Amino acid sequence: MRGGLTEAGPTPARSTIQAAITAMSVLAALALFVSACGTGGTGARDEGPAHADAVAGTTRSPSSTSTAPPDRTDAVRLVKDDPAVSAEVKRELQPCVGDEYPVDVSYGDLTGGSGNDIIVNVLTCGDLVGVGSYVYRRSDGGYTNVFRAEEPPVYAEMDRGDLVVTKQVYEKGDPVSDPSGENVVTYRWASGRFVKEYSWHNDYSNVVGTDPTTAPETG
Repeated sequence: MRGGLTEAGPTPARSTIQAAITAMSVLAALALFVSACGTGGTGARDEGPAHADAVAGTTRSPSSTSTAPPDRTDAVRLVKDDPAVSAEVKRELQPCVGDEYPVDVSYGDLTGGSGNDIIVNVLTCGDLVGVGSYVYRRSDGGYTNVFRAEEPPVYAEMDRGDLVVTKQVYEKGDPVSDPSGENVVTYRWASGRFVKEYSWHNDYSNVVGTDPTTAPETG
């Protein structure tokens, strides 16, 4: 995975999102994170980057008065208490086994705030498909939602201070484990919001070493 947050071993024909899901599968196996919940996407909307003032208030967490970042349980509470998160994603956010929630939580400096930003990816229990990705910025003693993407399959991560959001693309008949490609968008924090820097499409059918079918877009 980019940015040193999580590492995986993708094949040359797979890129960021495949690495993220593979890494989560390894962690899930070690934690007895077995397939105990229902699978499939939520069909939720993709809201894209959000202004810091676009969310109603600041979401508090039990560790908001501490300098340490919240743990996984606190990150789950952030999402559940966040009015900007869709009802569909909140329905997916249930323990798969015991108190094990299907979330991937990372920390890093994306916005230059008073503490580390929190990246939370909400996944399905069975196949670990990303159904929602969020960035929370430390603000006024709590955390404010400054980014959300809710069109599955989606996965967000940090790459050298930028936010990278990957969405897998499926053609008719593609199984969940074998998408046809992916769309990747890179955002950078500027003037109190995430601004799109550039985007590109990776076609998994391309042979390694050949030119991509679609050149990167800037914006």
